[in-house]
Amino acid sequence: MTVLAAAVVACGMAFALSALLAWAAIAYAHRRGMLDQPGFRRSHHAPTPRGGGIGLVAGTLLAATMALGAWPGGGNPWVVAAWGIAAAAVAAIGWIDDHRALSVLPRLLTQLLAATVFAVAVIHVRHMAWAWLPLWVLLAAWSINLHNFMDGIDAILGLQLVYFGVGLGALALYESQVAVAVAAFGLAAAASGFLLFNWPPARIFMGDVGSGFAGFAVFSLVVLLCVRVRLALWPALLLCSAFVADAGCTLIWRMICGKQWYSAHREHLYQWLVRCGWTHARTGMLYMLWNLLFAAPLALWAACRPEIGPWLCLGLYIMAALTWWRARGACLAKVRVKERGKGHVA
Repeated sequence: MTVLAAAVVACGMAFALSALLAWAAIAYAHRRGMLDQPGFRRSHHAPTPRGGGIGLVAGTLLAATMALGAWPGGGNPWVVAAWGIAAAAVAAIGWIDDHRALSVLPRLLTQLLAATVFAVAVIHVRHMAWAWLPLWVLLAAWSINLHNFMDGIDAILGLQLVYFGVGLGALALYESQVAVAVAAFGLAAAASGFLLFNWPPARIFMGDVGSGFAGFAVFSLVVLLCVRVRLALWPALLLCSAFVADAGCTLIWRMICGKQWYSAHREHLYQWLVRCGWTHARTGMLYMLWNLLFAAPLALWAACRPEIGPWLCLGLYIMAALTWWRARGACLAKVRVKERGKGHVA
């Protein structure tokens, strides 16, 4: 079997397994009472099952493990094993949290331990400086929670994973890193299978099992590519600018305002847009428009001209921050008029 045929088979299996398990998770969630209820800090209006991300986890693990373990550029077997164990651990703690709400401490400790296992394996095998360890662990935890924060409306995270998986896969192919490319395409395929049941109006939500795993997968695949092609970092950062900018700007602004930045809220830009009356589908497509018009073309430019990658990143993130600020201000003004009589404008 050729590499292309094997990659198609792996991605097809990821798509089918993700869709099948997401469909099965709907009935399972109803039986176990795993339903997200509507509320003031929620963006949906009917009880909706959660935990559909279990299909995303299974599909991605299947395709990525096959790719990283079988093709050149996938890494040492110890790295592949550490990646699988770490990714499964992040998904497992999310799955438990979907069944019964856990406190922050066990979730954070599991995320940090999983990130440490993966980072230690990569640093040891690649003979890198151990100074990278704390940075990678913190970045992994940030990515895990960032994707959890951004999983607040129908399809937005699923769409982002399809786009990012295809984009990172194309970047990896350009850099001749076939194993990472197929793993990234597998992530995109699994996200596509989940989207069959998460497209607005969603029949099931991803849940922490999927969003946490997605954050770890994005971080770890970028690491696996960049330890071999360091200048690939800049196009990778450009590809994920929409989510990083929204989550980052929201967190910084809440900290400046003296709010409990770690508490539940609905102050991300995508949430403000929904509060203004935008549909979930329209909001998700706006983020995709940013990705296709700005992030992807600049990522391509940075891949072709790596020496200007840092400047392209700086420019795009400044542009994203200014866009976030202006759009949030416009949304806030509209929401204040809309909710003035309700007495609960955030």
